[in-house]
This record gives sequence, C-alpha cells and structure tokens, in this order.
Amino acid sequence: MIERTDLDLWMVILLDKVQKGFHISHEEHKSLKKYKLVEGRYPNLFISSRLASATGEEVLHIRYKGLDKKYYKDFILALIREHGPISRKKINELLLDKLPEILTEKQKKTKIHNLLSELSRREGKIVNLGSRKYPSWIMRKNK
Repeated sequence: MIERTDLDLWMVILLDKVQKGFHISHEEHKSLKKYKLVEGRYPNLFISSRLASATGEEVLHIRYKGLDKKYYKDFILALIREHGPISRKKINELLLDKLPEILTEKQKKTKIHNLLSELSRREGKIVNLGSRKYPSWIMRKNK
C-alpha cells in the first residue's frame, strides 16, 4: 500500500472492505479491478497477488484464489485410477477442503460437478456407471 501513492483514501477503504469480506458495489468493484487491486469474480473478491505480497498475505491469497483446474482434475483422476469405482461422496471428501476458502459449500459442490462434467463429457476420461443419484465413477477404457 505504501508503494501505491496514487490510491486515494476511498480506494484504501474499499480494499479494507474486500479484505474483511464486506460487500461492495459493482461500480466499486470496477474501480478496484481497473487498478488491478482485486481478483476473483464479483462478488467473491480478494486482494491481488501483488497487494498480497506487499501486505504479507500471500498464503491467504492462494487459499482464496485456489489452484488451477488441472490440479483438481488430477486429484479426481488419481482417486478413480487407484480406487475406482468412486462415489461422488468420496470425490467431495477429497476436494471440498482443497477448493478456495472464499467459495460457499454450494459453490464448491458446483465446482466439483463442473470438473466431473469436464472430465466425462468434454475430455472423455471418466464415465459414470451408476445413476445420477448414486454415481459410480470409473476411468474410461481406451477404444
């Protein structure tokens, strides 16, 4: 913050709100985004990596940002490859605590659903042998 002498008091207050998890308006979000002070999708915002480094919040930044999709997909594939068939409950158990802390429980489950859809429908790496209510994921056999 000390390096950024171009920030007015209002911007500093907005950043404080973001860090404390308070709601800010779309316009306020756009102002912070314009100066590359925040990351994430509105309303789930967190301070940028550069700001996190300057304020000693690097660990919290990574917890909020999460890791790339490939990391989570690799976890799912490793679990299925080693211990398949695997239920959705087990996949949730594996990933829920690894997903970004800024997401709600519902958002985390939606993220896992999207990862499974991507691995099965788009990439064709896994297949569900169970039902929609009781899924049983296995690796797809090569043709």
